[in-house]
Amino acid sequence: MPRMLDVSDEVRAEIGDEEAARLLAGESAPGSYDCTSCRTPGDSEQERTSTVLFIGDETAVLAFAHATCLPSQVVQVTEEQLQGAVRSIGAVGGEAQQQVPQAQHTQQAPPPHHLQQPQQQAPLAQQPPHLVPEQAVLGVTSGLVLIQNELHPALVVEPTAPIARPGTLGSGDDFLPLLIEQGFMPLTELSAVPPVLHGWSVLLAAGHLHAVLQPNPNGGRPVAWWQAHQPLQVTDGWRAAANKHQQVLMFAAPVGSVGRQPREDLMRDALDKAAANGKLVAAALPLAGI
Repeated sequence: MPRMLDVSDEVRAEIGDEEAARLLAGESAPGSYDCTSCRTPGDSEQERTSTVLFIGDETAVLAFAHATCLPSQVVQVTEEQLQGAVRSIGAVGGEAQQQVPQAQHTQQAPPPHHLQQPQQQAPLAQQPPHLVPEQAVLGVTSGLVLIQNELHPALVVEPTAPIARPGTLGSGDDFLPLLIEQGFMPLTELSAVPPVLHGWSVLLAAGHLHAVLQPNPNGGRPVAWWQAHQPLQVTDGWRAAANKHQQVLMFAAPVGSVGRQPREDLMRDALDKAAANGKLVAAALPLAGI
């Protein structure tokens, strides 16, 4: 039976016209699926469904999402992340994986895992070298932040050491000025949702947080500004809020300004203090490069 699939030009270019036709005809696309973004069931026979192609160094994985959650697109991830997702799918006994050109697997994303306020660090060496030194590490914490009586999904980013401007030998901290130059806004209080920073995005796939993406200075697909060593687990509430708003609020502060807070109320207090001290920038980042 024909499927109500959206296959973007960039996805079609990767998988080929023949495979795209097979997908649209229902020959190689499942009827029911778990949305790779919001993790709820979908039916490509009854509702518009996006094809999302995740490409690693050697593997490509085709996933499916509600068209209202994600557009059809190609997303670059690391081979390690992609293989980890494939192993997870096999471990949970997901639906049949199907072959597509350039892809070793077609996936149904694994079920979500619940974890309290996850934190993960990634070496800044994974960031573009013009932004940060190799010895620093970014701490990234996810949590819900209440703004104007509504909960918003947030990421709080704080390095473990001062960030010097590239090409300088001083010991100053230019982390916030560098982000402001990229379009992040300084905050003095958390009274309103920060403006959307177009070109940046948060990659949330298979129910996990994979990366914060920024525009490619050479053009083309976005590149990772921060990338998780392993896909980062988020709570059901955080993921639901992200899909409701179709964006994530990213807050960034210099080393020592927020700290590792085990609870959302403590994290909010720390953010308020950092903002009052002029040590907080923020932006709203769309999901998956929308």
